[in-house]
Amino acid sequence: MNKEKGFKVAVASTDGIVVNSHFGKAAIFYIYESRPEEGTWEQREKRVVVPVCDGGEHDDDKMEKQVTKFSDCKYILVSRIGPEAAQALEQNEIYPLELPGMITDSLKQLAMYEKLQRLLKQA
Repeated sequence: MNKEKGFKVAVASTDGIVVNSHFGKAAIFYIYESRPEEGTWEQREKRVVVPVCDGGEHDDDKMEKQVTKFSDCKYILVSRIGPEAAQALEQNEIYPLELPGMITDSLKQLAMYEKLQRLLKQA
């Protein structure tokens, strides 16, 4: 039987309860790790970062440094993300998803998405 691997997700949130931050303006990301065997998530850490958005303008070097801070994550959940930031993440195989709402609900949606992706790869 094929055993599922766990993966990490960075969640942009001001309070650790709701996905409510724009990627470029977020100062805090909560890192969760999936536990596929149990079908649960475990909060691993809280990462404090310097927001990279300056009134809609982005510095490429700052953006690249920000992206590398999430190199251990497969996904980033945000309320919003601009196209340049999304592209920078995707180029590093980190997939941004706009899933505002309760973190628990957003993680459930992500788990369903991930399951669907695995099923499509098997087809």
